[in-house]
Amino acid sequence: MDKLLALKMFVTTVDTNGFSAAARQLGVATSSVTRMVDALECELGTALLNRSTRQVTVSEAGAAYYLNARRILEQMEEADASVRDRGEEPSGPLRVSVPTAFAQRCLCPHIGSLLRQYPKLELDMTLTDDIVDLLGERVDLSIRLGSAAPMDGVVSRTLGWFQRFVLASPVYLEEHGVPEQPMDLLHHNCLRFNYGNVQQFWTFQGTSEEVRVPIHGRVKSNNVEVLREVALAGLGVALLPDWIVEEDIAAGRLTKLFAMFAVNPNNASSAISALYLPNQRGSKRVNAFMDFVTQIL
Repeated sequence: MDKLLALKMFVTTVDTNGFSAAARQLGVATSSVTRMVDALECELGTALLNRSTRQVTVSEAGAAYYLNARRILEQMEEADASVRDRGEEPSGPLRVSVPTAFAQRCLCPHIGSLLRQYPKLELDMTLTDDIVDLLGERVDLSIRLGSAAPMDGVVSRTLGWFQRFVLASPVYLEEHGVPEQPMDLLHHNCLRFNYGNVQQFWTFQGTSEEVRVPIHGRVKSNNVEVLREVALAGLGVALLPDWIVEEDIAAGRLTKLFAMFAVNPNNASSAISALYLPNQRGSKRVNAFMDFVTQIL
């Protein structure tokens, strides 16, 4: 029995909920799939699937076996891809993690050109603002904004930089007045990005000393799009990255404040970084995606 083929047929049967569907996906006869799964069960001495006239479901033993079998097949796929990736062009699967709003605003409009440029690249892009465990979640590359959390054994490469602006809508400024100095924000409703339960400061760096202003307000969110929409509604002062507000500033929907200062939350960086494991050094797939982000920036 071809064990790898048997694993593939078993996993596909579970994924597609039936022998016939698995056979169609694999391009073989249904009898070939059932025969191979039967042989696998015979070798293991246990039933992996529960069969009835209406459906095929995975047994308790089969569920545990499925997870291990799927992991083996993924590792084989990655081994094959790592060899193909040493060819002349990026080839094979690439799993990337990108912050949600940044991906939607900056990267998604250009994904088509990336895939056209590299027709053998298979992109699996997850949008999340959470810190990703590259090894545990089997992610090849993670794009991070600001200060990337230090992680042992992870390579960090800076791809570019962005600016953060303090902004408010003309409606808000007309109703509440224009803050002239950073400390004036103590008397304004500030829209805060959710970094956890830490007391948040906006740090202003001018030509002289640094000014740290403790920020308070009615709205806190872990998504910059939410803060942008609340600011556009005239309900507060926001600290937002340039890539999300450039059009709003140009159209007069938002007004920049404190133009003489560089400002960041707490002591955060404004770097755009790529994180990857050392075994991805030299990977054409990883390098292609990093070059793609750099070109957009």
